[in-house]
Amino acid sequence: MDPSNGSCHACGATGGPLMKFSLGKDFFGRPYDRLSPFSDQRPKWYCEACSMHKNLQRDFRDICAEYDKLSAGQGSELAKGDELRRASVRLREIMIILDAAQGQSPLLAGDDVRLLMGRLNTATMPA
Repeated sequence: MDPSNGSCHACGATGGPLMKFSLGKDFFGRPYDRLSPFSDQRPKWYCEACSMHKNLQRDFRDICAEYDKLSAGQGSELAKGDELRRASVRLREIMIILDAAQGQSPLLAGDDVRLLMGRLNTATMPA
């Protein structure tokens, strides 16, 4: 919720409960503090539906960043244990949720998720 206007930053909904993101863990279990004074001076507030989509977007971004590292031959979480499989499963879950949602997500495009799913399916692990 933007305390000044009481609307969701993603879809503009008003009149319902709103949430913000701050402390947590990313898809790979790494801690983050989105609201530290140096990283975010203007927190964003989301309605319940957009809050869920924001979590999906965060997981998608985490997986995408690790895929980019893997593709560049850098150290990646996706090269550890079952993380590549786990990431593939999560992307399928995200697509199921996006496909079931009424209307398009204001935070995450299904086409982007499908593209990353295809890339993960063809990814090879570095030796």
